[in-house]
Amino acid sequence: MRRNRPDKDGTHRGAFEKNKKKIYATQTVCGICGKPVDFSLKYPHPLSPCIDHIIPIAKGGHPSDLDNMQLAHWTCNRQKSDKLIDSRGGGKQEESIGNRVLPHTFDWSNYRPK
Repeated sequence: MRRNRPDKDGTHRGAFEKNKKKIYATQTVCGICGKPVDFSLKYPHPLSPCIDHIIPIAKGGHPSDLDNMQLAHWTCNRQKSDKLIDSRGGGKQEESIGNRVLPHTFDWSNYRPK
């Protein structure tokens, strides 16, 4: 049975969309990898912009709170999955809790969809 996510089709949908627009208007750098996000790229391009929940909803993060949302590349967000990232300590990010580690094994900057 598929679970409904409150930021996609539940009570938080409107607030999520409003805060997503705010983030797209004010942020330009991926909160996961720290590289610029190109808003001209559209899904399914791996470097297209998306919203990352800093504390994943699956780990108890709020689905529409602006403080729990950040700009990310689609592929960075997919690789982060439902892990919690600790970015304290001079900007170096370390995985603090996670269920798997997915390495960056492909240079997505040269990707061209078919």
